[in-house]
Amino acid sequence: MKRTILAAFANRLAMPDLSLLPDEKLTVSRLRIEVLSGLTVALALVPEAVAFAFVAGVHPLVGLYAAFLVGLITALIGGRPGMISGATGALAVVMVALVADHGVEYLFATVVLMGFIQVAVGVLQWGKFIRLVPHPVMLGFVNGLAIVIFLAQMSQFKVPGTTEAAGHGVGGGEWLSGTALLTMLGLVFMTMAIIWVMPRITRVIPAPLAGIGITAAIVIGFGIDVPRVGDMAQIEGGLPAFHIPSVPFTWETFQIILPYSVILAAIGLIESLLTLNLVGDITGKRGGASQECIAQGLANTVTGFFGGMGGCAMIGQSMINVKSGGRTRIAGVVAALFLLSFILYAAPLIEQIPLAALVGVMFMVVIGTFAWNSLRILFKVPLIDAFVIVLVTVVTVEYDLAVAVVVGVIVSALAYAWQNARRIHAKTYETPEGARVYQIQGPLFFGSSEGFIELFQVKTDPKMVIIDFADSRVADQSALQAIEQIAAKYKAEGKDIQLRHLTRDCHKLLTKAGHLIIDSDDDPDYAVAADYSVRTGILGGH
Repeated sequence: MKRTILAAFANRLAMPDLSLLPDEKLTVSRLRIEVLSGLTVALALVPEAVAFAFVAGVHPLVGLYAAFLVGLITALIGGRPGMISGATGALAVVMVALVADHGVEYLFATVVLMGFIQVAVGVLQWGKFIRLVPHPVMLGFVNGLAIVIFLAQMSQFKVPGTTEAAGHGVGGGEWLSGTALLTMLGLVFMTMAIIWVMPRITRVIPAPLAGIGITAAIVIGFGIDVPRVGDMAQIEGGLPAFHIPSVPFTWETFQIILPYSVILAAIGLIESLLTLNLVGDITGKRGGASQECIAQGLANTVTGFFGGMGGCAMIGQSMINVKSGGRTRIAGVVAALFLLSFILYAAPLIEQIPLAALVGVMFMVVIGTFAWNSLRILFKVPLIDAFVIVLVTVVTVEYDLAVAVVVGVIVSALAYAWQNARRIHAKTYETPEGARVYQIQGPLFFGSSEGFIELFQVKTDPKMVIIDFADSRVADQSALQAIEQIAAKYKAEGKDIQLRHLTRDCHKLLTKAGHLIIDSDDDPDYAVAADYSVRTGILGGH
């Protein structure tokens, strides 16, 4: 299986997948859409990469190089055409402590190790476990992320200041007020209006690109004094150069970077795989989780050796790309190349783009990302699902995506286990021979094992007792232990017990009651999730 994955990965390197939606062909019109979509994404990537570099406490070019390298590699070999990756805030907030305590070189080494871990996850096909994320968690994820994107834009409504004054934040200083604030808001709403109206006029140019272009032309043409990209940082630079992180290759260094690498790898993969599912819902494509893990890992490993801060999938930019019509790998590659050209050649021009135009684009992303239908169904779905949606949303905003998803999955799993634990019950009746039959209903597992034991009236039951599992399912070691426990109680009372409709592996694993199991042609054949300790005698030995 691993060879199959690696072979597929090698083929992907040799021939990038330029797949389109069904019935689409790579025509001149399609190529134009992909290129313009990539340009739109690249323009939106600049302030995001600079902002997240400031959050992590590194030079803006470290964020821009990460956006270029991670974006390019994942666009070529990632699991889903249309996804955009780059430097993200979810990773930056974890990096800030490492950079502050040990310096940027340790960050580069951490990103390299992070990439190795992500590749290993992909090779082992652990990415498929993203299927365990319930739909309410996904709704909470997109809602929380939409709020986070919205809040991130608020810093653009401050008077630009130095990084020292802003505490390595973006847009440090006082809030805009008076005419400056009204002008900023006016340009933001004008950009949003253009994006909303443009598709009704023409689809030749992606609406977000039209919004940025028209707003920028008005600001530059009339010399309107508003914050611009250049007020954040100077983005001009050269090509990223290969650089082995300057850290001691010692066990102590490994101990320092390993915890950060594991956390960053987990956050990056969770955000990337959830974005992969979200883009898949829009484009109608499935699969690619393991391939995306490998692509993210390779991208981060390369980025660490070329002076980048690492990254993962970006839901905001992915939504911009998809909404602009990007459906192939071309858009992602073009976005990365445009970003590099901005750094090398077009920095003075890009620095003149008003931040208001980019804020307007991101506000439209917020509107398109937020699951508004979740507000309508909040009072119609089961209470626990509504609670999970709100919980994941709040935790995403207050902490980070990875914590929110883990919390949501745990709460959903516990709720599911509790609901199933309450389903265990039994129908009882007497046979003509005077035996009492317990016909078990519902799953028997760790959550319901105590309830299962409480079903039986050991003291008052007749000499012969039959337990029928035809309508139940024995799931785990706790269930097997509960069956043996009740069998031991009947044996202690000097009563006979028969177990019917258990699977063959149950026959083998049950020890104390093994000779009381009745074989039948209609025994079920599902497997019992009992661990190796059962087979080696934890339940009494064979």
